Amino acid sequence: MRGLKAVFAGAVAGAVTIFSAAAAFAAWPERPVQVIVPWAAGGGTDATGRIIAKMLQDEFKKPFNVVNRTGGGGVVGHAAIAQAPADGYTIGVITIEIGTFKWLGQSNLSGSKDFTPIALYNFDPGAFYVSNNSPFKNAKEVVAALKANPKVYKLASGSAIGGAWHMAFGSILLKAGVDPGQFNWIPSQGAAPALQELLAGGTDIVPCSLPEAKALLDAGRIRAMAVAGDQRLPAYPNVPTAKEALGVDVLAGAWRGIGGPKGMPAEATSKLVAAMEKIHKSEEFRKFMTERGFGLMWRAGPDFAKFMDESEADSGKVLKAIGLSKAS
Repeated sequence: MRGLKAVFAGAVAGAVTIFSAAAAFAAWPERPVQVIVPWAAGGGTDATGRIIAKMLQDEFKKPFNVVNRTGGGGVVGHAAIAQAPADGYTIGVITIEIGTFKWLGQSNLSGSKDFTPIALYNFDPGAFYVSNNSPFKNAKEVVAALKANPKVYKLASGSAIGGAWHMAFGSILLKAGVDPGQFNWIPSQGAAPALQELLAGGTDIVPCSLPEAKALLDAGRIRAMAVAGDQRLPAYPNVPTAKEALGVDVLAGAWRGIGGPKGMPAEATSKLVAAMEKIHKSEEFRKFMTERGFGLMWRAGPDFAKFMDESEADSGKVLKAIGLSKAS
């Protein structure tokens, strides 16, 4: 009899344990979730991170609190995401810089190795520009001139050296058969000062995103040669892709996605993926992104992991060609 009671008690205890675990997963999130943004408040990454946090909060009826963790060119914030407890209560915005840290000798952090990929939601392809009085009328003329006389022309980075726009233009040049390491790149503190330098004649070519150059494009003060995307942007129908302009396939620019520490519970991850897909398809989110000039791109789970790995490999090729890579 005692044996039967013990078996019964054990079965009940086991059932309670299984039920409790299932209930805990089913209830996620039971408390506030921290959303780490690796860049400063007020920037593009912060803006997109905050709208996503607000919409996740609306979806799950629990606070999703944005915390800006800046420093180290994005290393501090990305490390904070990767090193957080993998319980589903810390997630964050992962950006293109995660694929550059090891090449630049800043950190050993890597996308799919150190993070649980949830969803890529944004991609802004890089483009490159000349002033309205430049002799170059199209991208082929630019590439031909750079091949023939690489030391004559001044190229701005459009971002920090090794940043998104520097690498995007470097990718275009590399695919077009031009060694990007032979140029004297002029460092930029951002797209706006680089474009002003272009107008002043201090540089000949500037790379950055199309939205950042919109005012000068609309005013006819600069000309866009090509964009490193797989299709023309609806808001800029007259700007050809690198494929159209140069015959090379290039997908290079800045991107943003949501991820968490490696090893997050599958239940929390799957709920976040489903919620992010719902957000990405919503009129509210798409309007927010397009009105501010952010490009939309969707990759979820394993597809986002693959995207991060490919982005890191491409970054390595470009940074090596430019001469900035500290990794083998």
